[in-house]
Amino acid sequence: MRASYGPLTRIRLCFRHSREVELRKPTASEVLSAHIRQRHFPHWTSFFIAYRSVLNDHFSLSHFNHCVDSVNYHVLRTGCYPYIKYHCSKRLPQDLTLENYFFTFLKFLNLGIPTLAYGCIALLLISVEEKVHTSKGTVSVYFLNKEEANARF
Repeated sequence: MRASYGPLTRIRLCFRHSREVELRKPTASEVLSAHIRQRHFPHWTSFFIAYRSVLNDHFSLSHFNHCVDSVNYHVLRTGCYPYIKYHCSKRLPQDLTLENYFFTFLKFLNLGIPTLAYGCIALLLISVEEKVHTSKGTVSVYFLNKEEANARF
């Protein structure tokens, strides 16, 4: 999968100082993969990453396949400022293009207001923090509830 950066990230990458700061951060896909490995390939996981902690290379992706060490996950992703929310389920690879367009269209249709509200509420409801180790340092991921290891549901 090719990295897809948003317009603000592209503008920041044009300026030398900002580019150096941004490129010191791990990509969101690296954090996603590291989290899944660290949790020993769970059946599912659902968590938040702070926008400020990563270089968002999943811009415009709402539903996609993400393969980690030959294990495939279906990922539902939404930007809910100040976080990026990921919900991952272990599944066989499928063509998720239509679903991705559908979810992206819904976000566009409602002007992103529900996702912004979700991010603001998440500030109050997040109760668990976990550190994920990447090649560019440690990143905090956040959960609304503590996840049980090997839970299927």
